[in-house]
Amino acid sequence: MTTPQQPLQSGFGARSTAAEVLAGIDLSGRYALVTGGYSGIGVESVRALAAAGAEVLVPARRLDVAEKALAGIEGVAAAELDLADLGSVKALADRLLAEGRPFDFVIDSAGVMACPETRVGPGWELQFAVNHLGHFALVNRLMPLLAEGARVASVSSGGHGNSPIRWDDVHFANGYDRWLAYGQSKTANVLFAVQLDRLARDSGVRAFALHPGSIVTPLQRHLSIAEQVEAGWIDEDGNAVADYFKNTEQGAATQTWAVTSPSLEGEGGVYLQDCDVAEIVTEGEGVRAYAIDPAEAERLWAYSAELTGVDAFA
Repeated sequence: MTTPQQPLQSGFGARSTAAEVLAGIDLSGRYALVTGGYSGIGVESVRALAAAGAEVLVPARRLDVAEKALAGIEGVAAAELDLADLGSVKALADRLLAEGRPFDFVIDSAGVMACPETRVGPGWELQFAVNHLGHFALVNRLMPLLAEGARVASVSSGGHGNSPIRWDDVHFANGYDRWLAYGQSKTANVLFAVQLDRLARDSGVRAFALHPGSIVTPLQRHLSIAEQVEAGWIDEDGNAVADYFKNTEQGAATQTWAVTSPSLEGEGGVYLQDCDVAEIVTEGEGVRAYAIDPAEAERLWAYSAELTGVDAFA
């Protein structure tokens, strides 16, 4: 079987930073949207993009927190968005469509991990709703604003290896497992990029999914210190101790590389990690075959369009 899911030997790696992957790249006049861009690896991507000359819009559920976190970064603005609320998604999209300014880059970096069982909307499981459905609806609504040559980066995780799409019980009506729910949502992030790239490539828009690496960020807020210490991630003071953990500047590199790297011209629909295309694996680092399966991607797209009522390609 031939597949584009092959490393490119990009010259970057696990310890590369967002600033390093942008060295020598001028983003003046380019416009980016970064969800979750006021915390963790999101804000580091925003800083790097802005430093390279881009203007950046950061949709945020906590607008006051975002504005404080982004203060002093030139060319960056925040806007209100709750990805768990499709009405909020529509309101932001309608405002941006009315403004009419095209986006060159979209990074879907916001997310929730391993939260207690929570239902939103018509009973949707929160991690699937926020990590996947909210971003699905937002990108579809903004498709008229994605300029030719635009790129979309869907931030997944190595956690996608925990679960494929659970078609018999997507929303965990028959018993909740927070890690399976997280894994399913991260698989959905990959499948979304696969199908978006297939549908949008003829219009010049390409999509990528990626694993940013393991990083200590507010994403772990639903895990106790004791749980993280037991897992060997941090010490009792909250400092990362696992040698494979990245700092936030390194964690932001792959998503920043995804939307800006000349090495990815003509590429799309692939899963990235450590600033390169990842290999297909059955365990460990890399991408599971079920997460890049075109039939699964098409099925998830149809299901997501049915749930959200949004499909830019219908």
